Amino acid sequence: MTAAPVFSPSTWDELVQVWQNVDLPNKAWRAEIIEGSIVMTPPPGYGHNVIADRVHRVLARTIPQSWGIFQTAAVEVPLRSNLFIPDLVVIPLEALPADDDPVPVPAGQALLAVEITSKSNANRDRNEKLWGYAHGGVPLYLLIDRFAKDEPSVTLYSGPAGGRYRRQRKVPFGEPIEIPEPFGFTLDTKDF
Repeated sequence: MTAAPVFSPSTWDELVQVWQNVDLPNKAWRAEIIEGSIVMTPPPGYGHNVIADRVHRVLARTIPQSWGIFQTAAVEVPLRSNLFIPDLVVIPLEALPADDDPVPVPAGQALLAVEITSKSNANRDRNEKLWGYAHGGVPLYLLIDRFAKDEPSVTLYSGPAGGRYRRQRKVPFGEPIEIPEPFGFTLDTKDF
């Protein structure tokens, strides 16, 4: 998959307005704002989708009815000129905008962001998104890295402060990883 910069307006509001009106090649593509530039990403492959499905199923059994699990919700970090569409994001339903417009949710409203790497965007998930989610105050960032340098791994980042995460726990695929409260479950990665 290849992601290409499309346009780079001058103000955050202008940039979000352009993002809201991007004409995507089809509904499976994603347009995000990465460090001030609109970037379009084609749909992921089935390996990625299977992992997203497995995580989604565990989350659906775990979270309260007052929270939602989304695959197309945008979270924004205006301070860093970022607007991400995580592979999965858990947001309290009360934090969602009241209308149907594609209005981004402030990143700090998200309880968990999940990114699953693809070959073309792995570095973005490891760097820009890690930094962006930390700056935005997302309490938990789960990075499922199928293309990690040494071996495929899952890393949970937590405790955002000062634009970085204070804690991280990394396990190779096949090992379980604890997802702390307010979730409080163990994610089994053996089928990743």
